[in-house]
Amino acid sequence: MSAFLNVEQSLTNRHWVGPGPESDRLTEAMVQETRLPHPLARILVARGVPPMEAASFLEPTLRDLLPDPREMLDMEKASARFLAAVKARERIAIFADYDVDGGSSAALLLVWLRQMGLDPTLYIPDRIDEGYGPNVPAMETLARDHDLIICVDCGTLSHEPVAAAKGADVIILDHHLGGETLPDCVACVNPNRQDETKDLAHLCAASVVFLMLVDVNRLMRGEGLKGPDLIAMLDLVALATVADVAPLIGCNRALVRQGLKVMGRRDRVGLRALADVSRMDQAPNAYHLGFLLGPRLNAGGRIGAADLGARLLSTTDEAEAQALADRLDQLNTDRRDIENRVREAALKQAEDRGLDAPLVWAAGEGWHPGVVGIVAARLKEATNRPAVVIGLDKGIGKGSARSINGVDLGASIQRVAAEGLLLKGGGHKMAAGLTVEEGKLEAAMERLAELLAKQGAGAGGPRDLRIDTLLMPGAATTDLIEQIEQAGPFGQGAPAPRFAFPAMEITGARQVGESHLRFSFGDGLGQKRDAIAFGAFDSAIGPALAKPGATRFHLAGRLEINTWGGRSKVQLRLEDAAPAIETL
Repeated sequence: MSAFLNVEQSLTNRHWVGPGPESDRLTEAMVQETRLPHPLARILVARGVPPMEAASFLEPTLRDLLPDPREMLDMEKASARFLAAVKARERIAIFADYDVDGGSSAALLLVWLRQMGLDPTLYIPDRIDEGYGPNVPAMETLARDHDLIICVDCGTLSHEPVAAAKGADVIILDHHLGGETLPDCVACVNPNRQDETKDLAHLCAASVVFLMLVDVNRLMRGEGLKGPDLIAMLDLVALATVADVAPLIGCNRALVRQGLKVMGRRDRVGLRALADVSRMDQAPNAYHLGFLLGPRLNAGGRIGAADLGARLLSTTDEAEAQALADRLDQLNTDRRDIENRVREAALKQAEDRGLDAPLVWAAGEGWHPGVVGIVAARLKEATNRPAVVIGLDKGIGKGSARSINGVDLGASIQRVAAEGLLLKGGGHKMAAGLTVEEGKLEAAMERLAELLAKQGAGAGGPRDLRIDTLLMPGAATTDLIEQIEQAGPFGQGAPAPRFAFPAMEITGARQVGESHLRFSFGDGLGQKRDAIAFGAFDSAIGPALAKPGATRFHLAGRLEINTWGGRSKVQLRLEDAAPAIETL
């Protein structure tokens, strides 16, 4: 396929690919049959939406898309045991993961149970001292003082810890990849169990928790009882879905779309405080959840107290919410400093090892386990390869891994663990965690690379950058953006459309912060638009566009509305650029 705008290799070493003739034909047919604007029709075609389903796709509803909770195995058992505990006023403990999905899952249960007059115990393990998931000492302790333990966003592979919960029943509400056998518990509700047959693998843990509460509320209605308002809790589900990078397909679209509306009401005290310290001054969208709120909530589990996020999301006290939000904001700043140091060292090590292999990886003594996942994501983005980053401490390495589309990293890591090269490991297709003895590190990474190569990792050259359509500055209006957002929310599995602006003049380029670039661009005919390029000076983009007297450039990125000081303007969030002088 010929390069779009003849960009064979951009400033970020990517090959631009545009829509083909078949896409053009289908887009024109979509416009004729639906009378939708051309850019919106183009997005629907890219999503594989036929014209007769366009209207329902643009208005996703929970009524149409939310699955019956009991389609999942063990849901009936989980709901019945949970409701029995509520009726009997039993002592309930919630054991949650320390990330946003775990904190949101815990908050859903905390809010629901408190509205029913119960005061459950929250337990979130320390990332460094205890690691991910249930552990034997914690489960033994919780079992002594509680009748029911609910593990959320964890537990599916925790056979020994669950067995250690003597005297207490255990319910697991999870979404991580399951093994051949399940822990001995009352119920393990997980769309990624190996024996699940329903196509719900895209659900995050908070969605699984939400579906159980839907089923519980339905049981209560059957008995003439009324449960808490679940619609008001959709902000937590939306937050977890986006922050956990769950694909925005199927019912996830409806959950996030409705959850953003709920969040926009600013009713939840903790989220309101967090939005304010994050300096959000417009209606929330998926970007805010993934890049402003999510990182701050994760900061507690990464380098601070693991339960800060769940406490913030479930509190009703204004003063406590403000204090927790301020603390998380500061921890996030500290986290960025730690991350930058580890990222530089990891990238250097990976470069020395070679970036063309099926797997890029790095390991270092004393690297903070709270940032290795973020750094792995940075390596993955920079190399278009699955990446693993490991922090070593006293001969044991704890690491995180991130994958690329089409490569199931979680299953491969789980296999390496089963072969004895890892102490433990598992996760999703796109993200996973592992623990390894330092003496087996090289062998484990070599074996993992071998498994990933069989899935096609490392086979590609420069990454393709897919362009949806050309656009000129004058057509980039707020009306266009509002039309496009009808096809949202955008995120993992449903990327926002990417526009290319051909042969643009660059003016007013200036560095902001440590590595970002702000500038204006135009076609030379009077129409100009603003742009922001985050991390531009970490690549060739910043120096090239900021150079005085620079040539014209093809620009590629996403359009957004930037609100500042009460004024809203169209802004391009630049992702890539290429000199245009040779193609004019």
